[in-house]
Parts: sequence; structure tokens; C-alpha cells
Amino acid sequence: MLKRLWTYFSILFGAVIIAAGFNLFLIPHHLLSGGVSGVAMLIGYFTPLNISVLYFVLNIPILLAGWFQLGKHFVVLSVLSVLVTTVFLEIIPVSAVATDMLLSAVFGGILVGFGTGLSFRVGGSTGGFDIIGSIVTKYRDFPVGSVLVSLNAIVILAVTYLENDWNLALASMVSIYLAGKMIDMLHISHIKVTVFIVTNQTEALLEKLLKRPRGVTKIKTQGAFSHKEKDMLMTVTTKYELAELKHIITKTDPDAFVNIVETVAVMGQFRKN
Repeated sequence: MLKRLWTYFSILFGAVIIAAGFNLFLIPHHLLSGGVSGVAMLIGYFTPLNISVLYFVLNIPILLAGWFQLGKHFVVLSVLSVLVTTVFLEIIPVSAVATDMLLSAVFGGILVGFGTGLSFRVGGSTGGFDIIGSIVTKYRDFPVGSVLVSLNAIVILAVTYLENDWNLALASMVSIYLAGKMIDMLHISHIKVTVFIVTNQTEALLEKLLKRPRGVTKIKTQGAFSHKEKDMLMTVTTKYELAELKHIITKTDPDAFVNIVETVAVMGQFRKN
């Protein structure tokens, strides 16, 4: 129950932060965010159409694609995020907090990235290119933030062509880059780690570890000094799941020796949640 409440709170809070980043930093300077929001801004800057309405309408076909590719729970959270962002785009006044365009790009990107990363971390998204990025990373092991930065290139090219202003384009690129980096800092489920556990409680640990969606390899070892035989369990998991794994190990065998190393790549079967 508490986990579900935290999930919905994170989605709502993230959406409010994103809307604040748009209306207080990016939109007043005609800067662009990435993805669908950037497309909505671009259209809104050159037409009388409302940016919040455009943001909602443009998300509809992508949310439908996500429904079939990523699952209902993910898309329900994404719909919630899109709706709350749309509402707060109407509530928060468009007013520049900073007069300097570069400062606005930096802090706008950080806020948008924080809100988006927070949504990803609890299993949702903010719609738009986030869903496209998630579909890509479902089949290819890329960081989501990096995928989103790549998808946003066409939006930047469009503003450069229409505004004929490289200052706006470059500042928008700074904003999108920082948003992508912030997403990758918060959304860490693509980062793999290998955990080596030397334990005397092999069966008790295996009973709990095998309930998780990760494989475990048992290796016979011998202490070089004591010459005592022990079992070493090896498993590959994600940084997002690491806290839960540490809790299981500490509770089951407080005396276990654990070595955790970051994994560059995984070949073979690795189940993704």
C-alpha cells in the first residue's frame, strides 16, 4: 500500500516539476524541451494553438503504442503523468524566473530531467518520446536518457530552421542534454552490477535469491589461508534492485563476504522487468 502511494506521489510530483520547468524557464525564452513537449512548444510558438493542449493531443497515439508494447500498468502511470502535466501547464503562469537564456536552459533542463527521471524510477514515464525510449530499451540495452537525447535531434534542427537563431538552438541542446543526464542519474535500472557472495548459508540464501527474477551461479571456493571450503554465489542484477539484494543478504547471513562490481555488458539471457 505504501509503495503504491509512493508511486503515485512520485508521478504527481514529477509532473508538477516538469510543468514548472516548462512555464518558468523554457517557454518564456522560446526554448525547447525534448520529445513531444518540444514539438508542442515548437507548434505553439508559431501558431495560436495552446501548448498544453498540443502536449496532451500529441501524446495520445504514443500512449496507445505503449499500451500494447509496454503493458497497462506502465501506460496508466504515463497517462496520469501526462494529465497532471497538462493541468499544471494551465495553472502555473508562464513567467521567466531568470532573464538569462542560458541559466533558464540549465535549470529548466534539470527540472524536466528530474521530473522525468522520478517518473521512470517508480515504473512510469511522462509520455511522448519517453515511451518510445522505453520501447527501444526494452529490446536494446541502452540508457534511456541517451536514447531520448538522440530522438530529440530533429526537434532542434526544426527550431534552428524556423527561428534562424543558433543561440536558441544551442541553449535548447544544453537543456535537453542536462535533462537526459538527470534522467540517467535517477533511472538506474539499465546499470548492471555483478554481486559475488561468499557465504556459509548457501541454501538459505538461494531460497530467497531464486525468488527474484535473476539467475544465480554457485561456485565452490576455498580460503587460501584457512583452507576451508565455502560456496560463492554470483548473480547479475541492476543498481535499482541492489538495495533489496543487500537487505536479503544482510538478513540471511550477516557474516557473508560480498563483493559488488559494476558490469560493462551482459551477454546471454538477462530478464528485464
